[in-house]
Amino acid sequence: MSRFFTQEHEWIEVDGEVATVGITEYAAGQLGDIVFVDVPADGRELTKGDDAAVVESVKAASDVYTPASGTVIEGNAALTDNPALVNEDPEGDGWFFKLTLRDESELGELMDEEKYAAYIARL
Repeated sequence: MSRFFTQEHEWIEVDGEVATVGITEYAAGQLGDIVFVDVPADGRELTKGDDAAVVESVKAASDVYTPASGTVIEGNAALTDNPALVNEDPEGDGWFFKLTLRDESELGELMDEEKYAAYIARL
């Protein structure tokens, strides 16, 4: 499995043709206590950069953008009942959605873990 990151603090983990997307620990920390998450519907077609989900915290509401193009195959239903899961485990059980990738070459435009760590260190 490979994990990549965006400058908007989304992560995408690729396992074969299926990718899981969420927000980073840094993003969850910046948002504060998350109170609502709206994930995309199964079957939704997304193009890289599309707003795919919404996350609301006590501080702000924010869009979550898709780091790669594809078709949504699953939204994380657990976030409906427990949006705080994003705060508890943002880069694990707090994932937002899974999709089948349309163009794997788009991943080359993203940062690996080392580059992302350097990026957030400068913020």
